[in-house]
Amino acid sequence: MSTESVEPGHGHSPAAWTAVIIMLVAFAIGAVAFFFDAAIIVWASAALAVIGLIVGWVMKRAGYGVGGSKYTPKGH
Repeated sequence: MSTESVEPGHGHSPAAWTAVIIMLVAFAIGAVAFFFDAAIIVWASAALAVIGLIVGWVMKRAGYGVGGSKYTPKGH
């Protein structure tokens, strides 16, 4: 009764993890800077979040995204 199925990966790739970690750090820094009313750091952290998106996209195009040539899915 058990059937084996292959999951599509759900974004578990080096590109996705790197992008999410960079953006998480950016939002954490931005939240603290917003609390201390440091507008320049808030805007810098917003720029870092955009950089995180760009890094994820570049890594995906380089083959580190799900289905990329340099990505090997891991079993659960």
